[in-house]
Amino acid sequence: MSATTDRYENAVARYFEAWNAREPEALAGAVAAAWAVDGGYTDPLADVRGHEGIAAVVSAAHAQFPGFAFRLTGRVDGHHDTARFSWELVHEADGSAPVAGSDVVTLDADGRITSVLGFLDRVPAGA
Repeated sequence: MSATTDRYENAVARYFEAWNAREPEALAGAVAAAWAVDGGYTDPLADVRGHEGIAAVVSAAHAQFPGFAFRLTGRVDGHHDTARFSWELVHEADGSAPVAGSDVVTLDADGRITSVLGFLDRVPAGA
């Protein structure tokens, strides 16, 4: 595995740590570790910048889907300062995954996320 591949995989691992953090203090720390200070997150349901905005989106997802966790599906692919990957939102008790998507992230020189473009591939009706 190359250092470049490690860079993408490490950034995505920090991304999932943030999305799976539930306690406010842990979430704030995980978002700060994953995103640059002025980093952003955009998907069909959200468009925010900065750590507080990103943490609010993550908290809202946990409120809407209690007992679920985000997990990587497949592998992380990247080039230059950009990586892409797919994910599922999985119920921790029964393994169902009603939500799935694909994200494209841009990284700064330190490997922290400057932007996320999220795509929702599977969403339950009414969500």
